[in-house]
Amino acid sequence: MGFMAAAPRGDFMPAQPARGPLPADFPAAVFELMSHSPRRRPDGRLILLLGALAACGPIATDMYLPSLPAIAQSFGVTAAAAAATLTSFMAGFSIGMLLYGPMSDAYGRRPVLLGGIALFTIASIACWLSWSVGELAIVRFLQALGAGAASVLARAIARDAHEPSDAAKVLSMVAIVTSIGPLLAPLIGGQLLLLGGWRIVFVALTLFGLACGAAAWLRVPETWPAEKRESAAVLRSFAAYGRLLRDPLVWGHMLCGGMAFAAMFTYISATPFVYIEYFHVSPQHYGLFFGMNVFGIMLGNLLNTRFIGRLGTLKMVSMASTVSFVASLFVALVCVTGWGGLWSIVFGLFFVVSVVGLLGANCATDLMYRYPKNAGAAAAVFGAAQLGLGAFASAVVGWFPGVSPFGMGCTIGTCGLLTWLGRRIVVKWHGHPAPGAAAAAPNT
Repeated sequence: MGFMAAAPRGDFMPAQPARGPLPADFPAAVFELMSHSPRRRPDGRLILLLGALAACGPIATDMYLPSLPAIAQSFGVTAAAAAATLTSFMAGFSIGMLLYGPMSDAYGRRPVLLGGIALFTIASIACWLSWSVGELAIVRFLQALGAGAASVLARAIARDAHEPSDAAKVLSMVAIVTSIGPLLAPLIGGQLLLLGGWRIVFVALTLFGLACGAAAWLRVPETWPAEKRESAAVLRSFAAYGRLLRDPLVWGHMLCGGMAFAAMFTYISATPFVYIEYFHVSPQHYGLFFGMNVFGIMLGNLLNTRFIGRLGTLKMVSMASTVSFVASLFVALVCVTGWGGLWSIVFGLFFVVSVVGLLGANCATDLMYRYPKNAGAAAAVFGAAQLGLGAFASAVVGWFPGVSPFGMGCTIGTCGLLTWLGRRIVVKWHGHPAPGAAAAAPNT
């Protein structure tokens, strides 16, 4: 893996002043915390490493998607029962993120990250050895519980280690790197299915977990210093969730970014059956269709890195959620009516999926800088909302009988409507102060 050649721990660029103006919607209150926290310029090696670590969850999800029909056949269960292993993964991922955010605020990023990767690796071995679909669902939950550490802490570490003017750009670049894994994962999973059946997929995930653990042990620095942890006892860190959940803007971001993610996860959980069984796409070619949408995510994040400094997070969230809303309704229309067949669905899904990473980067950045002393908890509550809504959407689409596109279209259309509702809340409350804050962030 290319990131293994990175510099030793702590060998990053020295702190430098920001090279350009801050986004127009950056909260002035953050400057007080910044004065006690040395930041670095964006460092390509750190970005590559964080992106690779954050890919643990997406790769564990996407690599086994082509195997879902084979898992159902192997255990003699329905498609919905096989898809429940995906739902349990997302539930575990969501719960893990809620645990790891406050824990990292209290104990530091590095030990929590390493513990989560260890759990991911051990659970991957258990998935490989599972002998019933129920057992597989349980150990997939534990696998996801570990993978959540890498996802939430990659965001928090990127926020800790970089200037505020660079944070949204860095998160988008991390998302681009992270997207490479899901781009290749279903292609690799389809080929592994030919080589040795669905169990060999979890052998590959075990090896990936070991590689990530070694890289994190050798290269990831501690970015949350001990002096900041003194006032962040773990119970107090968990109590920060109460303050976050009293903030309408938090709910707006969770709904906007979370329902866009739920639309994408509906696509992830439904298309193995819609594409492979309904439209008779081969498992190997399914990876190519999947890769097109991952390329769209990469493109959306690349556009975000170019325009975030000029437009600010609010405008980027507003534009991306509008694209998600229109594209989701289009997908719902073609799935319900059958107009245009497979290629119309593929076309609409490209735009639904492409803006998910952009929305996630900007919604998470806005929340972390709104709550600078609880950045881990803010990243966790947003990530948990994304994963929880994704798991729920996966369960909903599984309630529809058969493998036709109808259920997928209805679910994605509903997600698009709720994404638009979240956008309205974000726009309304963006200029208001956080609960207990003395001043509001300026609206853009």
